Amino acid sequence: MTRLLITGVAGFIGSHLLREALARGYSVIGVDNFLTGKMSNIEAVLQAGGSDRFELRRQDIRDLPDMMDAAKGCDTIFHEAAIGSVPWSIDDPLLAHSTNLTGFLNILEAARRNHVRRVVYASSSAVFGDSMHIPAVEGLEGNCLSPYASSKRSQEIYAQSYARCYGMQIVGLRYFNVFGARQDPNGAYAAVIPKWGLRMAQCQPCILYGDGTSTRDYCHVSNIVSANFLAAEADLQRSGDEGIAPALNIGCGAQTSLISLFEMMREAFRKHRNLNIPGPVFEPPRAGDIEHSSADIQKATRIIGFLPKVSVQNGLDDLIMHGEFDRI
Repeated sequence: MTRLLITGVAGFIGSHLLREALARGYSVIGVDNFLTGKMSNIEAVLQAGGSDRFELRRQDIRDLPDMMDAAKGCDTIFHEAAIGSVPWSIDDPLLAHSTNLTGFLNILEAARRNHVRRVVYASSSAVFGDSMHIPAVEGLEGNCLSPYASSKRSQEIYAQSYARCYGMQIVGLRYFNVFGARQDPNGAYAAVIPKWGLRMAQCQPCILYGDGTSTRDYCHVSNIVSANFLAAEADLQRSGDEGIAPALNIGCGAQTSLISLFEMMREAFRKHRNLNIPGPVFEPPRAGDIEHSSADIQKATRIIGFLPKVSVQNGLDDLIMHGEFDRI
């Protein structure tokens, strides 16, 4: 790879991909409409250098001519731009559709017409819906429980069609509950770890939806970055039909209940910050949320060589020890 396009570059995951790409010496075109992205994320990355190899474009993936121009001369596209929230998609399904699906088709078209070598895009564990298979295995998806899940599943179907019709190399990565530095804790649709981290840093009670027994496979962002570059570089041909636009689970392969996550974070704040955190406030479960989620990552290991290196506990300890939630 020499020249990359990263959509959603000012977002949480996009900015981590930018940092790794610049560290590897690549030139990067970054696209973001700043609906949720932050300029501070990009500034934090550029402090380490590489600004002479980075071009930021304030554009929207729903604009096909802009995406056509952004993809010119690019070898690989990392597609991260999305309405990435189940509750948000329930509140505004048309926005979720236009961004997640129409925007995705624009990226595929831009890649096709510009002869981009490979597209790696963010899918989601939400595609498993009400599947009772734990851990979740590719090919055993259930009914989608939200517009967000439907848009991500539709992305995977379109990716398969484009790969077969046009011979394109496309890889989808089904992220399982990503967390890490620079994740936004503010707003109604924030993920649980940054939201709780901010409240714990201020010794405020955390809201826990449900009875605390629902589980997730929390995955540190460094594992996600590794998976993206592995997917960009893997030899898909050796995987035969399995390598035609695969959608792969990317997680740690472990189940952590919400109440266990809360206790892990509370203990880390006690150990590293000497803070006494009050117990959680329980509220009813949210519509569209999956009850249990855990990734079977054998297919990702087989096709792109993915293995997670940072555990949930180590990732949380690192964030809290270095005062990540104090800087938000």
